[in-house]
Amino acid sequence: MPRTRSLAWAELKIGLVALFALIMVVVLIVLLSSGGGFFWQRYTVRAVFDNVAGLSAGSPVRLAGVDIGAVAGVTFTGDQVEVLLSINQNMQSRITTGSIASLGTVSLLGEASVDISPASTGTPIAEGGTVPSGDAVGSITSVTTQATASLEAMTSLIESVQSGEGTVGRLLTDDTLYEELNNFITSTETVVRSLGEGEGTLARLINDPAAAESLEGALENLEAVMIGIRAGEGTLGQFLGDDRLGESMSSTTENLAELTERLNRGEGTAGRLMTDTALYDRLNSLAEQLDTITAGLADGDGTAGRLLQDQALYENMNGAVGEVRSLVQDIRADPRRFLNVRISLF
Repeated sequence: MPRTRSLAWAELKIGLVALFALIMVVVLIVLLSSGGGFFWQRYTVRAVFDNVAGLSAGSPVRLAGVDIGAVAGVTFTGDQVEVLLSINQNMQSRITTGSIASLGTVSLLGEASVDISPASTGTPIAEGGTVPSGDAVGSITSVTTQATASLEAMTSLIESVQSGEGTVGRLLTDDTLYEELNNFITSTETVVRSLGEGEGTLARLINDPAAAESLEGALENLEAVMIGIRAGEGTLGQFLGDDRLGESMSSTTENLAELTERLNRGEGTAGRLMTDTALYDRLNSLAEQLDTITAGLADGDGTAGRLLQDQALYENMNGAVGEVRSLVQDIRADPRRFLNVRISLF
């Protein structure tokens, strides 16, 4: 009997040790499977998203693609979703206010995860703090968002084209524009055909060797003329190449500048006329007086005005002049008749 009891106790100890080892293995697997270490080696931060896209407790948390923890819980905060992240405390210095928490996927099967970008700048996120959230560059979420925006823009473009907006839309929907474009293409084909058949000046220039040679000769003559001008030949060549002519023009310009300065200083009659206020006032007064006299003559004021406006006075003066002219003619014809002087004494 004592031997049997000793064997049973030995078997019991072996079972207890095996059970303890199995429990420890299970605990270690549970604690280390998330990559966050033991509970005293982890700290908790938060991240807020508009949509977690199927994220749940136990989903991995990655830092630059490396597993550093797991999602501890997902709760609503108003209209947004707050995600509690349990992270290895050794990574606290790499997760700062410059980091960005975004949603990602672990594999092509679509298992959700939280990806955090490391940042050496900024202040480390403390226990219970919030990691700024956003879309990571190159993430599937960012690509999906951009693809959605591109599809919406493409849809809007197609709708505008179908409604006849823009040049392409009008081309596809407006029969008048299509006909005009068709007519333009037809006209272009006609012009090209005419050029090929040698019709018109341009076609002759293209197809007729004589016209091409004539144009080439004209270009050669023009080139010769340009060479002569550059060499100083002819009037135009001298004008462009003679330094004395340039000096003469420069001297003329200087004289004009000097004359202008003298006018501005009020020298000479023209300068005084431009700068002397008194002379200007006198000329202005004289012009006003002339305007007054002219207006009086037009109204028939005075002898001269009546002479210009009174028809009867004009006719009387014209008749008097005629009689004087007749008298002068009579005197010339018979001077004795008018020079007979009688002297009588009483």
